Amino acid sequence: MAFRVSSRRIAAVARASYSPARATRFYSQATAVPTSGEPSNTAQIKRDASLPNPDPTEDSASAALVREHAPYMVATYSRPPPVFVKGEGSYLWDIENRKYLDFTAGIAVNSLGHCDPGMSKLIAQQAKTLIHASNLYYNPWTGALSKLLIEKTVQSGGMHDASSVFICNSGSEANEAGIKFARKVGKQLDPTGEKVEIVSFQNAFHGRTMGSLSATPNPKYQAPFAPMVPGFKVGVYNDIAGINDLVTAKTCSVIVEPIQGEGGVQVASEEFLVALAKRCREVGALLHYDEIQCGLSRTGSLWAHSKLPAVAHPDILTTAKALGNGFPIGATIVNAHVAEKIKVGDHGTTFGGNPLACRLGHYIVERLADAALQTEVVAKSAVMVRGFGQLREKYPHLVTEIRGRGLILGLQLTRDPSPVVKAARERGLLVITAGTNTLRFVPALTVTEGEIMQGLGILDEAFKAVLAEEQ
Repeated sequence: MAFRVSSRRIAAVARASYSPARATRFYSQATAVPTSGEPSNTAQIKRDASLPNPDPTEDSASAALVREHAPYMVATYSRPPPVFVKGEGSYLWDIENRKYLDFTAGIAVNSLGHCDPGMSKLIAQQAKTLIHASNLYYNPWTGALSKLLIEKTVQSGGMHDASSVFICNSGSEANEAGIKFARKVGKQLDPTGEKVEIVSFQNAFHGRTMGSLSATPNPKYQAPFAPMVPGFKVGVYNDIAGINDLVTAKTCSVIVEPIQGEGGVQVASEEFLVALAKRCREVGALLHYDEIQCGLSRTGSLWAHSKLPAVAHPDILTTAKALGNGFPIGATIVNAHVAEKIKVGDHGTTFGGNPLACRLGHYIVERLADAALQTEVVAKSAVMVRGFGQLREKYPHLVTEIRGRGLILGLQLTRDPSPVVKAARERGLLVITAGTNTLRFVPALTVTEGEIMQGLGILDEAFKAVLAEEQ
């Protein structure tokens, strides 16, 4: 009963706060006239009144809801004050009815934008048909999604020998499967058990489960949970000279992101990936591309590696994030060399491959594999990069470098970007960080040129405000 009451309360707050007729109106309780007495913080009130989206104050509906719920949530995230209740396209609305242009897309998840109408329709249809029956039985959609992923991958020019797919629930799970598959292959190739080492690279991010975390060489993430799974080595990203010493006869797999998202939007050079692939073939190691953040047309081609020569194609390819556009799903794509060594019982998942997730994934892959959408991504990227270049010229002491491809882009700053993130948010733009002092931009692939220009204007205002506060 308590849960039902709480659910009704949340829904009521959301309905009261958001209405289509007021969707473009910005306001904050902080700017309202106090009900009694004079404002206790006149400077804060004045500041908030000058902003379109000042962060909710302690007496706001947002803060009240957070105070009610936070004690019951394990504190694994540090979140800003807004509480989001509605999304549409490239926009989010919070409980205070403030509208935000979202250049985060749920961390490169909502590539078709928030609440895509086609996806919403399919959820309703499939929820009335079949949601889950377990992997003890076949269903029409697990196989259909797997088949589509293989077909579209090969057609895209990527992973030419893609053979079969393991469907799971997240990126970490997809990478865990890839790690397990690699260990199994390594032990079959070398019965002595020596071929078990897995190589990853500095600044990589492959997940938070123990296997994927062991391939994520960040002390902040690893130290509290040490010791890690044994048998992992770390190399330097884009260091061709170090490859031969790094990848040896003991290596069963090399896992690498063609573009490091969390690591600061660092792009692997074609020369590095080709050299890495050739070394893997020399020693009989698998090559595993983690395209969880940079794949599914975010670079303007279906996969970030699609334009590489076949010699640099992976044996294992992992995806998630955009695959469900917000619905939990992940996938591990493998070639026959890997698939033939994985037997019944080697791996499994209770929820992975359920009909609802896979039907949505099938729809989303069809949409994201569209050549017209990919062409638009490249064009939109050019608009965004050109705007970033103008900002770099305007703020040379703040912006030093533009990195990335397509709509996974990064601006390297000379200082902590947190004040810029806050200043942008309070002006109606959501951006996130990555690596060291990097602003990361991963908007919906359906973002319009007008929305890009709007976001660039807000970012300019945020830079100006942050620098003004320092003077």
